[in-house]
Amino acid sequence: MAQILIVDDEMGIRELLSEILADEGHSVWLAENAATARRLRTEKRPDLVLLDIWMPDTDGISLLKEWSASGLLTMPVVMMSGHGTIDSAVEATRIGATDFLEKPIALQKLLVTVKKALKHETVLQKKPLTLEAFSHSPLLKDLKRRLEQAAAKTSVLLLKSASGGIAEICARTLQTHRTPWLDLSASSAPLTQEMLQNASGGIVFVSDLAQLGKLQQMNLVFALERLERYHLQLVAASTRPLPALIDAGWDALLVNRLGEVWVALPQISGHADDVPEIASLLLAHLAERGEVPLRRFSSSAQNALRLHRWRGEWAELLTTVKNLALSALDEEISADDVARILQTEVEQTAVQSPLPATFFDQPLREAREAFEKLYFEYHLAGDRGSMTRLAEKTGLERTHLYRKLKQLGLNIGRRGDERE
Repeated sequence: MAQILIVDDEMGIRELLSEILADEGHSVWLAENAATARRLRTEKRPDLVLLDIWMPDTDGISLLKEWSASGLLTMPVVMMSGHGTIDSAVEATRIGATDFLEKPIALQKLLVTVKKALKHETVLQKKPLTLEAFSHSPLLKDLKRRLEQAAAKTSVLLLKSASGGIAEICARTLQTHRTPWLDLSASSAPLTQEMLQNASGGIVFVSDLAQLGKLQQMNLVFALERLERYHLQLVAASTRPLPALIDAGWDALLVNRLGEVWVALPQISGHADDVPEIASLLLAHLAERGEVPLRRFSSSAQNALRLHRWRGEWAELLTTVKNLALSALDEEISADDVARILQTEVEQTAVQSPLPATFFDQPLREAREAFEKLYFEYHLAGDRGSMTRLAEKTGLERTHLYRKLKQLGLNIGRRGDERE
């Protein structure tokens, strides 16, 4: 039977619900407030939570939001309230609640709601997309094996040449069912001991190291130092070579620690024959999750995907498949549909490029320096010479920033410090 957590500040209601559910064969834990509920959620990992909306310390809606934001909403939650309104029910459902019970709770209504929530748990909770969905692709099947083999021997795993969607798919593959998920890339607030404790036994994820701001880098160091204490595994992705992070002002010891164990993602551009199979599997999985209508690729569409030059690699493939499924007018996606989506992306990229054609005729070193000069001139003009704001926007330490400006012939001394 199921393990159920009842969260309610009224002792009489807790005891009544506990007796009823225990008689049905369920294991029951009781929490009189949100603080106790947080602890029991972490220690017990219940199959179902009955959560009161009105509580003295933290209300049920706020606790539901907290669990959802931190990746802890891995179980169905049924909200309860003696003062329930339609607005409360709608808000709770939007956040992720499975159902809503109004007090006083009738016996039959309670049993039906609990049975329904437990029975439809797998339907109500969208299963994250993992490499398991691509088991028929030899390329991704091998990648899954390499990831699991590497992750088994380390608490810190780097995904090279990965970011965004494909990085999360790889990291989700390593997440044990019902364990917490903490995305450091999604928050700019300071990381706390309590947040790490709530994520105990789960995955700490970074979608792209190069995109982290200074505070997020501090959060990363904070988590890295406490992985063993909270039995956490850090999975971080990076689209840039690690030396480039050091050049950008990252601490060399931190970067070296992150790069001790890594797995490089295979490049789509080098495996064109695998693209139709991967795209078809992805399409089927998105439809199964209800994210797109039922669709299938025609043979000509599959061939068009195989022949396309995937400069955007995995990110481009993932977004292309989803957009094809959402925009195709027929159940079968045609080669014309593929051409329309991919040609649009090519045109948008060309229109948005602000660099002159002669820029690409220079040797790499000169082109990089020219770009950096344009980049810093743009921000210096926008921030009116404020070195403080320039350091924040570029993510560079002040000392490194002065050195870089001097190398580019943009040395403005230290007068910018006065323009805050």
